[in-house]
Amino acid sequence: MQDPIKKITLNDVHESLGAKMVPFAGYSMPVRYSSDIAEHLLVREKVGVFDVSHMGEFLIKGPHALELIQKVTTNDASKLSIGQAQYSCLPNETGGIVDDLLVYRMEESTYMLVVNASNIIKDWKWITAHNVMNAEMENISDETSLFAVQGPLALQTLAPLTEINLAGIPFYHFKSGTLAGVDEVLISATGYTGAGGFEIYVKNKDAKIVWDAIFGAGEGLGIQPIGLGARDTLRLEMGYCLYGNDITDETSPIEAGLGWITKFNKDFINHSALKAQKENGVKRKLVGFKLKEKGIPRAHYPIVNSTGSPIGEVTSGSISPSMGIGIGLGYVDIAYAKPGTPIAISVRKKNIQAMVEKLPLFKK
Repeated sequence: MQDPIKKITLNDVHESLGAKMVPFAGYSMPVRYSSDIAEHLLVREKVGVFDVSHMGEFLIKGPHALELIQKVTTNDASKLSIGQAQYSCLPNETGGIVDDLLVYRMEESTYMLVVNASNIIKDWKWITAHNVMNAEMENISDETSLFAVQGPLALQTLAPLTEINLAGIPFYHFKSGTLAGVDEVLISATGYTGAGGFEIYVKNKDAKIVWDAIFGAGEGLGIQPIGLGARDTLRLEMGYCLYGNDITDETSPIEAGLGWITKFNKDFINHSALKAQKENGVKRKLVGFKLKEKGIPRAHYPIVNSTGSPIGEVTSGSISPSMGIGIGLGYVDIAYAKPGTPIAISVRKKNIQAMVEKLPLFKK
């Protein structure tokens, strides 16, 4: 029997705004309010707000917190200062990825892990199974709302709502304080759009207050709520991985181009096998591409070479609203992974010409 679809705290707000609600990762989520293209361009040009409260948040605390995080993640969390965040992933024991995540260092011995909604239970079980050092763990996912205020006018929107110097928060750092009269709000200079902005973590009981204040402050700047449809095309233009598409239990961080978050100066799950991959090379690699002809690449479409022989598969694809062309990510044989390499995407038995491109695919 399937679990019932969960509702995020502001579900009724989104419905009243005319959002199209769809099941996503076990939650009813707003996929769009107007059109994916209009919402995408608004974030690139002005400011939009995503309610991504379906994401999971775990607190890892106590004297053994860092030891556990170092064991289960690939990046080096010992480098984090208080108030700093880090992109990382949870490797499995067979060369793949359990999930990708953010690690926040909240206090001396307190960390917050932010995980994908579809993997909350899976990740919790995985980390718990490796918690032989008895670090304190708390799942605060069901008590926490998360708003992503993204776009070039995000700072201008949020600045009047807080005494925190938001302009002084470096990328991948955060501050906790008062926002819109609400205490203990975490404001993080992170995002999944490449458009700049902040992610705001707030207790569910304060979510409506903060949401309304953000929209009040941004009213003169053209602020709009943005759905998951535009979030997907925004991240695709930047070449950011989506778990379940571009990275999975079967894809290694080295293959996925995540060697930069895989640090071999510490021990972690499957350390030796991934180190061997790093040193010896991999047979395939995740690349970004742009179509040279009209067409829409979709996940699982074959990628072929100039003679039509299969060399890989598309993992994510769409029309780029910013550029008006087909773009995507996919795994290809290593011989075809270099930017500038011509490839083709097999779309309904027609091979559409494309080119491997250096990420990000959209350059501002």
